[in-house]
Amino acid sequence: MSNLSDDFDRCLGERIRTERTARGWSLSDLAERADVSRAMINKVERGESSPTAAFLGKLAGALSLSVSTLIARAEANGRRLFRAGDQPVWTDPETGYVRRQVSPAVDMPLEIVEVSLPPGARVPYDAAAFAFLRQMIWVQEGSLVFLEGETRHHLEAGDCLALGPPTDCAFINESGEACRYAVILLKGR
Repeated sequence: MSNLSDDFDRCLGERIRTERTARGWSLSDLAERADVSRAMINKVERGESSPTAAFLGKLAGALSLSVSTLIARAEANGRRLFRAGDQPVWTDPETGYVRRQVSPAVDMPLEIVEVSLPPGARVPYDAAAFAFLRQMIWVQEGSLVFLEGETRHHLEAGDCLALGPPTDCAFINESGEACRYAVILLKGR
């Protein structure tokens, strides 16, 4: 696995700008739709700042994309075989959450993402990040607390949860060890 570098931050920023401009949106339009700072979007688009998972989730939701799709489009490789060493790895600078895009960027409505959530980490997402997705969470190692609105799910290794209707949520690792899980996403409703 290779970590995403400053070069990838620039590619990610360019992809966000491309998605925004393809919709005919200004920075202000995207900021309003994502409920984030226009200045921060500008920094991310210029590759001057690495976005947090929560921030990227808000942008992706506003663009009607999954975070995985946004990252995969930044990579833009189009290959059907995606070797482990070529899969992009992104680390949230705020929480240390590590996200690996497992599935290739092909024209298919299914995506697979592997996440490693450090001990004590909490990653929230707004409902808008899930408005156009169906998802399952499959815990592979450790334990995960998933808050789905007011509902608290405690998942152990091997457990798989199908998410309900879009709502604000949070991935939380309350244990003293890293948690590794897969998110399987089906795009469209």
